[in-house]
Amino acid sequence: MPGAEMSIASLFLEASLFVKGIMLLLLLISVVSWALIFQRSAVLKSAAKKSREFEDKFWSGIDLSKLSDDLSQRQQAPRGLESLFLAGYREFVRLRAQKGTSPEAVMDGAHRAMRVAHSREVEKLEQHLSFLATVGSVTPYIGLLGTVWGIMTSFIALGSVKQATLAMVAPGIAEALIATAMGLFAAIPAVIAYNRFTNRLQRIETQYENFLEEFSGVLHRKAHS
Repeated sequence: MPGAEMSIASLFLEASLFVKGIMLLLLLISVVSWALIFQRSAVLKSAAKKSREFEDKFWSGIDLSKLSDDLSQRQQAPRGLESLFLAGYREFVRLRAQKGTSPEAVMDGAHRAMRVAHSREVEKLEQHLSFLATVGSVTPYIGLLGTVWGIMTSFIALGSVKQATLAMVAPGIAEALIATAMGLFAAIPAVIAYNRFTNRLQRIETQYENFLEEFSGVLHRKAHS
């Protein structure tokens, strides 16, 4: 296989400046895309794990004020369900301490605070997913642009030759097709990762929504007690 590698390397070196630029751009995009794939995978995996751990702790019967104090005193910033819980519980306690505030007003305030926290947490998880979607949809066309340019250059060069042969055209077409291959190499993993991450994000978001409604029910009972 070393010969094939040298062949590809030589085709790249002999390509036109424009096609080289396309190839280098696609290589850079592919490297960035893979870095984001590994990073987002770790983030979503950690978010799902922390959500399960917090739910186990929350439904273990721990006192809500103690749970709030524990999370507030911890050095790490609250994330995921922890953030939803703290936002809702703090607002609930604050409004309930105010004289003349009806239970309905307390619940509305706590629910709004949790909704805001929910939106922020989902936004954090969605970071860079749009980039993967863009890579998946755009890079094949970037590669195709390099291919079209390379083939066009090859045929223009043939115009000055009296007798054209396949051996004369093949290198130019081969180097052009490498650009298309690199475009697909960048696009396919990005599309697969985007679809997978979107599915995982939807499951986490559903978990957040379910907890928000369940916790609202807990606070509703406390507000009317």
